[in-house]
Amino acid sequence: MQGGQMFVEEPFTLSSVLTSSKLSLIPSLTKIVGTLGPKSRSIGVIEACLNAGMSVARFDFSAFDGDYHKETIENLKIAVKNTKKLCAVMLDTVGPEVQVNNRSGKPIELKADDRLTITSDVGIEPSADVLAVNYNRLAQIVKKGDTIFLGQYLFTGSETTSVWLEVLETKGEDVICLVKNTATLVGFIFTVYVPQVHIDLPTLTDYDKKVISSWGSHYNIDFVALSFTRHVKDVQELRAFLIAQNLHETQIFAKIETVEGFKHFDEILKEADGIILSRGNLGIDLPPEKVFLFQKSALHKCNMVGKPAILTRVVDSMTENLRPTRAEATDVANAVLDGSDGILLGAETLRGLYPVEAIKTIGRICAEAESVYNQPLHFKKALKFLGEPMSHAESVASSAVRAAIKVKAAVIVVFTSSGLAVRLIAKYRPTMPVLAVVIPRLWTNSLRWTFTSSSKATSGESSEEFGLKLAFRHGKSLGILKPNDRVVVFQKMGDSSVVKMVEFEG
Repeated sequence: MQGGQMFVEEPFTLSSVLTSSKLSLIPSLTKIVGTLGPKSRSIGVIEACLNAGMSVARFDFSAFDGDYHKETIENLKIAVKNTKKLCAVMLDTVGPEVQVNNRSGKPIELKADDRLTITSDVGIEPSADVLAVNYNRLAQIVKKGDTIFLGQYLFTGSETTSVWLEVLETKGEDVICLVKNTATLVGFIFTVYVPQVHIDLPTLTDYDKKVISSWGSHYNIDFVALSFTRHVKDVQELRAFLIAQNLHETQIFAKIETVEGFKHFDEILKEADGIILSRGNLGIDLPPEKVFLFQKSALHKCNMVGKPAILTRVVDSMTENLRPTRAEATDVANAVLDGSDGILLGAETLRGLYPVEAIKTIGRICAEAESVYNQPLHFKKALKFLGEPMSHAESVASSAVRAAIKVKAAVIVVFTSSGLAVRLIAKYRPTMPVLAVVIPRLWTNSLRWTFTSSSKATSGESSEEFGLKLAFRHGKSLGILKPNDRVVVFQKMGDSSVVKMVEFEG
């Protein structure tokens, strides 16, 4: 079984675990995606989230419209400028999601052993007796004995805002269900999910296209999270649509959240830029004892081909509590040891009571796990997976990482124009941060580069010297560079690549 590897230098005693850690002062290498919403969309809270370690802001269009998110992203731009922190933007599509629209927003109390009718008549006011869904074929695809999960966030076993239903019978377009657990449905939108049942709706819906072409194009989004990715053609369709919208550099993260997507994982991985393992739906579609097997194997596959993988649903309890459970804290650490490149927070930051604390907690756990991650083992596995002969790019990138580890470099600085070089470096999971100097499009994205806009190269200063000074200044501001630190620099010159070591003078 791949993943879950840690490396601890001898001598090591369990009592050393109790010593105070300095890792909380250093940003974790694992990226933290925060979903912005009611509890996290003000300028002040966004600034706190950025300072806590959020590096990607996620905008979920399954719950809020473009006008709502426009106001939020404008606040994000201000917060980025004020904090001088980098932050990418991720648009999360709705996809073929079946929903109940609770227009009044009033809580709906359901009790175990009660009967509940699910209908397609959307004109009916939702109540404890009947709920209307936006899909008129539900009664045709379910049968007696099937399970339906319903709620603002899908059933986890630890919350009381989701309900587990058993199908008793179908009548026309109505589905009669038995309520299996007592719950209170809250919010305006309830998600409806039927495990291992194909919903014959397009993965990229007309609504998704409208949002991407308007909101997404206007803000030149960095990532699209393609919900319910089931086949490689889903990614290909989105790619073609992004190009048509002149979003050539927007990357696609395929969300694997059903068994259908799981079955086509290898083909999807080849086409997508990254993968999101959506354990909310996936944890329902798969038997509980199989989830860890999929997680470990999927992360390993992503690691070997150098494509980022993000994990969801890690600290659900922090939606209402200041601390995660012991199991959740261990889960986050194991995700890092398994090879996860990012952690995505949903309800924890969207509607949770402690969005900033959730990000800080994730960051601390990730940093601790990174400190014992078995990078030498991963390095060997990555080289073995590639085989021989290696391409020139892979050879130089792996050599740069090896050199940085050997000389105990504080950071690796990579000059890149397309991002390919820095992704190759990151593939080998170096133990130090990687700083990318983007040439020549250094100031194109205000969300990323606002803090450099007033900088200009001095007379006679080369672009390399200027870029290196820029990287040094940024590294120093993050606290990852101090005087006399060694820095490995990776730069492509013509058809060749150059790796060299320099010393940061402070």
